Amino acid sequence: MLITTTEAIPGKDYEVIGEVFGLTTQSKNVFKNIGANLKNIVGGEIKAYTEMLEESREKAIERLKQNAKDMGADAVVMMRFDSGSIGTDMQSVAAYGTAVKYK
Repeated sequence: MLITTTEAIPGKDYEVIGEVFGLTTQSKNVFKNIGANLKNIVGGEIKAYTEMLEESREKAIERLKQNAKDMGADAVVMMRFDSGSIGTDMQSVAAYGTAVKYK
């Protein structure tokens, strides 16, 4: 299934089906949180959290695709991400867009 951040798919005529979402909330284990807190003292990238965000985005896209598939869509246009923290060690990620069906 094609997922694009653009409004239009070149060469394709389609009708809008509706909004689609993929949501996830993830956290790292306590040991990785301790490592992240220590890294916070000296500065630099906290790789455990970078990995968590990458995993969260991948999971959100998987769920977005499934939501679109369940609606009978051929593609998703205008896909975006939104994210936010829940507490100090959880991250919520939403992938959302518009499901479309080719004519």
